[in-house]
Amino acid sequence: MKLLLTIFLFSGCARVLYAQDSTVKLNDITVTGYINPQPLFTATTSAAIIDSQQLKSFAGTSLVPVLNTAPGVRMEERSPGSYRLSIRGSLLRSPFGIRNVKVYMNGVPLTDAGGNTYLNALSLVALSGIEILKGPDGSIFGANSGGVVLLNTNNDVDGSERILGLSTGSYGLFNEQVHLKQKAGKHILNFSQSYIQSSGYRENSALRRLYIYLDDKWQYSASNYLSAFAFYSNLRYQTPGGLTASQYKEYPAAARFPTALLPGAKAQKAAVYNKMLFGGLTHHADLSSRARHVISLFGSTNAFKNPFITNYETRDEKTYGIRTYLNYDLLTGTAPDPVLEYTIGAEWQTTEADIRNYGNIGGERGSLQAADNITSRQYFIFSQLKYSPVERLVVEAAASLNKASYTFNDTLRSSFGIQVMPRLAISYKINEHFSLRGIISRGYSMPTTAEIRPPDNKIYQNLQPENGWNFEAGLRSRLWDRRLLLDVALYHYRLHNAIVRRQHTGGSEYFINAGGTRQTGVEAQATINIVRPRSSAFIRALSVTGSYTLNLFYFSNYSIGNDIFSGNRLTGVPRNVIVTGLNISFPGSLYLFAQHNYTDKIPLNDGNTKYADAYHLIQAKAGWKLKITAKGYLDIFAGADNILNEKYSLGNDLNAAGGRYFNAATPVNYFAGLTLSF
Repeated sequence: MKLLLTIFLFSGCARVLYAQDSTVKLNDITVTGYINPQPLFTATTSAAIIDSQQLKSFAGTSLVPVLNTAPGVRMEERSPGSYRLSIRGSLLRSPFGIRNVKVYMNGVPLTDAGGNTYLNALSLVALSGIEILKGPDGSIFGANSGGVVLLNTNNDVDGSERILGLSTGSYGLFNEQVHLKQKAGKHILNFSQSYIQSSGYRENSALRRLYIYLDDKWQYSASNYLSAFAFYSNLRYQTPGGLTASQYKEYPAAARFPTALLPGAKAQKAAVYNKMLFGGLTHHADLSSRARHVISLFGSTNAFKNPFITNYETRDEKTYGIRTYLNYDLLTGTAPDPVLEYTIGAEWQTTEADIRNYGNIGGERGSLQAADNITSRQYFIFSQLKYSPVERLVVEAAASLNKASYTFNDTLRSSFGIQVMPRLAISYKINEHFSLRGIISRGYSMPTTAEIRPPDNKIYQNLQPENGWNFEAGLRSRLWDRRLLLDVALYHYRLHNAIVRRQHTGGSEYFINAGGTRQTGVEAQATINIVRPRSSAFIRALSVTGSYTLNLFYFSNYSIGNDIFSGNRLTGVPRNVIVTGLNISFPGSLYLFAQHNYTDKIPLNDGNTKYADAYHLIQAKAGWKLKITAKGYLDIFAGADNILNEKYSLGNDLNAAGGRYFNAATPVNYFAGLTLSF
């Protein structure tokens, strides 16, 4: 009944593709991931585009509700700051962090050579948009079995922009943001800073993060520019740990309880501390009217500490690398003349990690238990050919040669050999209202550093990469004077040597290869601008969208001892997800945004004997955007999350020892704040 009611009230999803400003034209949206921008309507990929206006629609404190608006994407947060992300897959590999998804920021990889991505180090304040390419795509992005996320902090702005923001909310939430842009001669400067803190709903779940971002784009000639960016993040978040079903029911706000053998999370002061410095330098040159060359240098350092229940781990990590490509128009012309475009490039990076484990004595280091130096190396060469023999047809053929290796303590070496990752895609525009697409691609993801050398202090050299083939078809349509866009995708992905997380009795984790998975899915979303912007009437603008995800994911050829899991549902994956929402503008610059998320029940272990209950989330934000100068405004807003006060676990511990699966999410909570732009 609650599902039907909320769908009726908020029949749409939170603008996965389109901005709060209803003047956005559906046919103007472009996909930029494949070297040169291409219209979304005729793009060969299944993509979700999240723009700056959508990023501003939420509380502005977490990426979780933002990314969860996209069908096929699931982001979790076991406690504030503890992100997990999957695209068309499972979170079996990710007790925390992001592992089989490749993430780029401003065109350079944020994912390190060991396969890990510290996405929780970032703040929303500097982001201007997010592009999600769904399904395995190693053709020009290297090893991944889930998909690619492209983060953009676009600083192409004419003139200056100054934004100050303050907000507060339940459970000690405080969020402060500063964002400055300035054009000075041939330079465009961009500075962002934010500080967030929260005491958290559960015991031992406080969060604190300081984030500073700076970039500069130097347009030193009409067709060439040099851009540089860097950010510093100082993150601390406590980890309350999982609860059993009975504990979750009776004491959802409690941290993990002690046992006869182990102390609890609060006594051990379980937490994550990470200081990260990341930087990238990119040179873009138009060598001629047909040729473009781009080269990027990047690097990062991480000082990571994790006092846990069973030990105290530290990691000092250094990453450095280079990415470059040459794009050339072999045959150009105006439609419908043939167009042929070729790209060749390479990416190489190395991550050096000094990992040490100590005993944990109430949050302090004890005696040294293990110490390892691990050097991870990845490189790939990629090539892509794009051919458009007629105006309506686009064919893309691409492939990459990937190589990955690990060196342990300068002696023991592990190499996974050269892997070929091809991608063939086609898009055909039937007419101005309908377009079709088809994709065949191979996914490949080697074990990460944290999986080869997990917190049990052992090295699992026999762990193999996961790989598989994805087959996909899609349909896009735009109707009603292009005010309505429908996007449907159907895919089937067969993954081999799937990596899954297991736990020892004491709670420390390790990883194994689980045979394979069969993943069939349907993604559908519809977006409609019902009322275009107008200066009169009670409703000045109204946009409504809706999305649906169906996951038919199962294990295949998977058994451990006498336990046979073949045919079971893939752990951690809900079968149905529906995201609905509404954007509306009223007279006097008043606005309202509301969203409902229905997530089906989730299997918690490989045997499918335990499930997390389905849940309904409703969140809303209302505000008054008052114009104070020709370019400036004051935005005063307030909102609430989990309005139905649902008890749910937003980040489950899968295959958890002792049945400690559940991490209770925050009940109904509120926020309010203001943003000043001048």
